[in-house]
Amino acid sequence: MSERVEIETVDVGQGGRRPLRADLYRPPTPNGAGVLLVHGGSFVNGDRSQLRGYGIALGRIGYTSLACEYRLAREATWPAQIDDVHTALAYFHDQAPSLGLDPAKIVVSGHSAGGCLALLAAGTGERPVAATVAFYPPVDFLGDYARALGAPQAMAFLLGDDVSETRLASLSPLTLAGPQFPPTLLVTGNRDELVDCGESLKMYLALIASGASAEIHIFDGQPHAFDLQPAFGRQCAGIVSLFLDSHVLGSPATVLPTQPQAPAQIA
Repeated sequence: MSERVEIETVDVGQGGRRPLRADLYRPPTPNGAGVLLVHGGSFVNGDRSQLRGYGIALGRIGYTSLACEYRLAREATWPAQIDDVHTALAYFHDQAPSLGLDPAKIVVSGHSAGGCLALLAAGTGERPVAATVAFYPPVDFLGDYARALGAPQAMAFLLGDDVSETRLASLSPLTLAGPQFPPTLLVTGNRDELVDCGESLKMYLALIASGASAEIHIFDGQPHAFDLQPAFGRQCAGIVSLFLDSHVLGSPATVLPTQPQAPAQIA
């Protein structure tokens, strides 16, 4: 058996008229749990390769990861993006037996816009999600912070002509907070210039108030995508592994290697 995390590209379904692809990270010693990785990029940029570092880091401790793509705003308007994430999640569930995964141990994790999509996929419950991880996600497009940045009109790039309250709500994970929400890990920095750390805090407080399980880590002085820095990337991968080992595997935390590859991504 190989001691390396093996990577292959797979087709997970259709997004509009084109195939949707994802990168599958197979660990040398699978632990039966899977993580769907959703990249960021403000819904207009980015690709699945951004989370390669996390796929490898998690694979080294037993997690099978699937880094998916989704149609960006210039290709299709909302809800194409969340539809594509649901397609990738459905593929992960359907392929779980052949991948050696327990369908009850599938997690969704994302960064920035991908964090928003991960929370939405977890909260809508189209397929079971054991836990969710969101790095510096926007969560409330109906709130004062979003309106100060120009919402709802500023969201026309993604929503098209219809920027109604209903459409903004469909984009806002905060509206889904409730006791049924899967255990959630939120990670952010308090000098984030793109998505204020108050968004993660708002989601955390709403989940806790509803009776759901949630954890938040706010890094002092750190900007958006701070985990691109190797030291912070390693620390964040460790935080994720602690959370998943506890809430998904129900076992003592796995110790990451001393010098894992820094999880690289772009928000």
